[in-house]
Amino acid sequence: MNFNNLNQLYRSVIMDHYKNPRNKGVIEDGTLTVDMNNPTCGDRIRLTLNVVDDVVEDVKFEGEGCSISMASASMMTEAITGQKLDKALSMGDEFSKMMLGEDYDITDDMGDIEALAGVNQFPARIKCATLSWKALEKGVKESDSE
Repeated sequence: MNFNNLNQLYRSVIMDHYKNPRNKGVIEDGTLTVDMNNPTCGDRIRLTLNVVDDVVEDVKFEGEGCSISMASASMMTEAITGQKLDKALSMGDEFSKMMLGEDYDITDDMGDIEALAGVNQFPARIKCATLSWKALEKGVKESDSE
């Protein structure tokens, strides 16, 4: 597959997650809720998680934003469902490395996440792509400090 076909495939995966978001909504009695926004572009997200015995049993998101931020949130929810919190945070670290153009290790259990690799060519969009992951990190840190 040549570079242009790969880019087109990635674009279609991103648009599919944007137009048909996975896990969109709210978990009514979730164990963790976090709100986060990107003031530079107006993207905002609310993550709700149900964490049982340190495992993400369920995760949902709602919010408004560009195709990159909403697709990334959809992809993240698919990737972290069923994972231990430390694994979910580790996935976020690898995703951040990918966004920064550093060496990264995206594994099969992270699903479609690698479709966002090209975002690192557009520095203004990196915050869009990482918003949901930063919200996850913030929520876990806040719940650990309680």
